[in-house]
Amino acid sequence: MEITVMNRTNADIETYLPLFEKIAANAEKTLSLDEDLMISVTFVRSRAIHQLNKDYRGIDRPTDVISFAIRDTEEDFGMENNDLGDIFINIDYAKRQAKEYGHGMDREVCFLFAHGLLHCLGYDHMNEEDEKEMFALQDRILDPVAPR
Repeated sequence: MEITVMNRTNADIETYLPLFEKIAANAEKTLSLDEDLMISVTFVRSRAIHQLNKDYRGIDRPTDVISFAIRDTEEDFGMENNDLGDIFINIDYAKRQAKEYGHGMDREVCFLFAHGLLHCLGYDHMNEEDEKEMFALQDRILDPVAPR
């Protein structure tokens, strides 16, 4: 999977791309994905993600991660386009949540990437059954790279 990382913060994010690549490789293996898929990840601050959340989701507050999937329906997954979409990670929330949950920044940022990646692959957690499936997959692809 080709991963493009952009940084719209002053945070040092250089260490995350190799971790994201390992998570993507685990996702490819676990979900039998094509290796030629693409996804972009943009690191932003709370103000920027707040605006995205308000503009695109109608929710007037910041959040930790937002995904914009290119493939929203089952029909879309049969299309030739290899672009999965865009993930926006709020570095401010990542720092706060890492501290709150008692783990390091690597684990938190990787969790947010894995979560966003699964959303771009069509997984969701709108009901209990879907949540169990998505979170179990998330743990399978994340834990070998960024253990709890």
